[in-house]
Amino acid sequence: MFTKWLVAVALICASAFSMAGEAVAHKHAHVKKPTVVATGHHKPAVKKVAVKAVKRKHVRHAKSDVRHVTRVKHVRKARSHRYAVARSDDGSLVLMSSVALVVGQEDEKTIYAKHSDVRSPIASLTKLMTAMVVLDANLPMNEPLMVTGDDIDMLRGSSSRLPVDSVLSREDMLHLALMSSENRAASALSRAYPGGRRAFVEAMNRKAREIGMTQSRFIDPTGLHAENSATAQDLVKMVKAAYQYPLIRHFSTSESYDVALNEHSLPAHFRNTNALIKNDNWDIGLSKTGYINEAGRCLVMQARIAQQPVIIVLLDSQGTYTRIGDANRVKKWIETKALRASSRTAKLG
Repeated sequence: MFTKWLVAVALICASAFSMAGEAVAHKHAHVKKPTVVATGHHKPAVKKVAVKAVKRKHVRHAKSDVRHVTRVKHVRKARSHRYAVARSDDGSLVLMSSVALVVGQEDEKTIYAKHSDVRSPIASLTKLMTAMVVLDANLPMNEPLMVTGDDIDMLRGSSSRLPVDSVLSREDMLHLALMSSENRAASALSRAYPGGRRAFVEAMNRKAREIGMTQSRFIDPTGLHAENSATAQDLVKMVKAAYQYPLIRHFSTSESYDVALNEHSLPAHFRNTNALIKNDNWDIGLSKTGYINEAGRCLVMQARIAQQPVIIVLLDSQGTYTRIGDANRVKKWIETKALRASSRTAKLG
């Protein structure tokens, strides 16, 4: 009997050790260890090779980190104050956009400012400058332009509803570039400029200098390049200049537009990228949105608020609706201030 008891205890212990071993093996199963077949004097050589491989791996990772840091350095500069709270003078207005500026269009008086001197990527706000250069050239607006492979976005791979080989008039291209922010339309407009795209970009920067944009730079006509940059102060100047063009005011504030991309299909329906255009509570005279990752979501507008024409610039808004929310907060704040001022005047009278 005693012997049987010893045998049973031994079997139980063996089973326990076996299960513990399996658990350890399972825990480390995801760790892939190199299989090295070497004997005798080859072992030290294999070890050195393995060490060098590990070092090379760390070097590759380090280089990758350096490239990443370099690529986003200018983005961090623009976003360094993202979470800083900037309030209006009376402390009642707080905007979530990293950069904001609201000025009176007629007297150029600053109504609200938040990091307005920080130079930031401006994305498709660029297309306002593109439109001014196109119109300044006095080219035939009914001239047909074709979308080609040169207009495809090879930098970011963004999509477009304008297929290659589609033909539109210069006027329709400008309409879609301003209203729907069509990158291929803006690209086609620049290719059809006298001297081509290089001459067009030179004209963009020349126009910027003419209207006093001293802290701005344009690299391409679409805004897909993050090097297209400006301060909010410069963008106010660009909006004021663009507002002098009736076609820019009309095209940028159109709710929608139907255009035939070819003679064999039904007209395509394009919509404005600014949802506020459809809002009856807003009186908007000019509008342009923009977005790339480095710039965040951007919005510039000329609007009449409380019987006062103002220019609103919002840059680097995070979240789809943040810039819209900020614009509504600006409107409500200005209207509230005007109402209070009117009440005080009535009481004094």
